[in-house]
Amino acid sequence: MKTIHTDCLVIGAGLAGSAYAMHAARSGLQVEMLSLDGPLAANSDWAQGGIIYEQSSEPEQLAKDIVEASDGTSNPLAVDHLVREGPLAVKELLLDELGVNFDRDDKGELEFTREGGHSTRRIIHSKDTTGHAILENVINRIDTTSGITRRSGWVAVDLLTLSHNSDDAADRYAPLTCFGAYVLDTASGEVHAIIAKKTILASGGLGQVFQHSTNQLGSVGHGIAMCYRVGARLIDLEYVQFHPTAFYKKNAPRFLITEALRGEGAVLVNAAGERFMDGQHPRGSLAPRDIVARAIHQELATSGEPCVYLDLSALKPEFINDRFPSIAARCAEHGVDVTKERIPVVPAAHFSCGGVHTDLNGRTNVQHLNAIGETACTGLHGANRLASTSLLECLTSAKFAALADVADIAAKQFRLPDPQTWRNATNEVDPTLVRQDLQLLLSTMWNYAGIVRSPKRLTRARRILLELREEIQSFYRTYRVTKDLIELRNAVQTALLVVHAASLNPVSKGCHYVVEEV
Repeated sequence: MKTIHTDCLVIGAGLAGSAYAMHAARSGLQVEMLSLDGPLAANSDWAQGGIIYEQSSEPEQLAKDIVEASDGTSNPLAVDHLVREGPLAVKELLLDELGVNFDRDDKGELEFTREGGHSTRRIIHSKDTTGHAILENVINRIDTTSGITRRSGWVAVDLLTLSHNSDDAADRYAPLTCFGAYVLDTASGEVHAIIAKKTILASGGLGQVFQHSTNQLGSVGHGIAMCYRVGARLIDLEYVQFHPTAFYKKNAPRFLITEALRGEGAVLVNAAGERFMDGQHPRGSLAPRDIVARAIHQELATSGEPCVYLDLSALKPEFINDRFPSIAARCAEHGVDVTKERIPVVPAAHFSCGGVHTDLNGRTNVQHLNAIGETACTGLHGANRLASTSLLECLTSAKFAALADVADIAAKQFRLPDPQTWRNATNEVDPTLVRQDLQLLLSTMWNYAGIVRSPKRLTRARRILLELREEIQSFYRTYRVTKDLIELRNAVQTALLVVHAASLNPVSKGCHYVVEEV
């Protein structure tokens, strides 16, 4: 087993992890950054709509919209922090330094759009590939920043803590403290230890524990599952946001259809062409996401239809092709001409509002273990996330976690023992069994712990998942560790945690919706 020493170990290379790495390395720290696949294999890369850039002298209205979208449950301190610090982070990094190519009007001024839950136009964008435009610029800058080692195809297996992985028996009595992680190099199949003064979880969300999701493959709550195993505090995991509009066609992949289309005038209609959202909320098709997703769910349950539709007839074809070229192209690949036809859509798991509990500097209850981006939960989103806050949260959480860690590393002493040697089995797991178990997990979560929940459905989900976890743990103990096996192990643990949190909360709020037993 090879051991690597560094100042900061960043697990995840989306916008949060990449921005953190850049801030930390510029301050003189050595950073190891892991990514499941290539540098753009992150949910940040798929973000379509945009990022909030509130320039008005009245940020109170943005705060009000965030709280309203959360059904009144957001953490006021986290909301205030984002509203105050977010625009500055956008200006400093994305506009002034990187010069991200956001759309501008004929006068060269930033072009603003509006999305569901927003009371005004305050979202800047780069066509319909905003996340890609931002992340690509950040990654290009990382590649020219000294002090950062990027390790693509390296997967975190488990966190190292003094309580679990030190050979010194006295360390069991120390406060919960992290000092790195065991990681799998998928190219060689070897597990190594990376010893770090600070470990930062930026591993994204958990949408891929559901059958329909807008997330990148592998987004199964890796950080959440690893944190659970070492005793980190988790919070609000029942609040999984389902995006109302993912592309639907038989035998076609699900992919996000941005809310910005509705912000520009598209409306939701049923199979008969009726605008069913107008009677559901004063903002109609631009209601908060949880309300729209449930309305679609009810419409489909009532009608028996497989999907609803996004009607773009109010938008001119040339505007659609100019403003939303990526969506137009992807829909065309699957036989839908968005300039002439309605887009078939269904809800899909999109964003985890809960996660690893942190303060506003990314710190967890485990010493020297941080979480940022979607992996973390400061309470900003409460029970439901306002559109286009996610990229903004990535930037601000990365910046403040890095600043705090730079100060800590300069001032504190760190105990960094050699960890126990990893002992890997030699038997190879049957990939058919792994795939079958994952399919059972996905269908269980979608049917029993999805958009609409009930105590009976959650009880059934828990029973199925507990039995499944026993099977998977048996695999994990018996067979050689692989990327797929790590994903399955973390997915079933994350799924159980979501079901458990949902079972403990009988109150419908935001994207956690519970119905009475029938």
